[in-house]
Amino acid sequence: MSGFALTRRRALKTGGALAALIAAGLLPRDAFAAWNQAAFETKGVAESLRALGLAQPAASDQVQLVMSDVAENGAVVPVQIVSRAPNTTKIGLMVERNPNTLSAVFDIGAGMLPEIATRVRLQETSNVVAFVVADGKVLTATRLVSVTLGGCAVSS
Repeated sequence: MSGFALTRRRALKTGGALAALIAAGLLPRDAFAAWNQAAFETKGVAESLRALGLAQPAASDQVQLVMSDVAENGAVVPVQIVSRAPNTTKIGLMVERNPNTLSAVFDIGAGMLPEIATRVRLQETSNVVAFVVADGKVLTATRLVSVTLGGCAVSS
């Protein structure tokens, strides 16, 4: 048991030291993922893609958007995006009629399986657009999803 306590103690000390470095701002900014706040505040598919610095999209059967056509509760809608395009470097998700169109962007590294599964909020019935960046091209798949109970209601 003493070996476990020693390992636990060492882990707690290391974690505490790391937290102190983060709190003090002593870790380089490159240690954190890049955040493109402007892209996530956009109000349309074309504007979102421009904010991400991406080219004009083209519909493609190499992008598979897996989700139900009807969402009973727009607050939690499961979605899966699969890319069959070689050299996929980015996968993203946009909801046309949400207050902010861009919902998610995932960087896909070399050797990673180019597919993601997540959940998204839908304010109302809308087109959901999945995009993939592969070999410098932007490929998309779109699906109209009907929402019976909205998930992005803004209280006043």
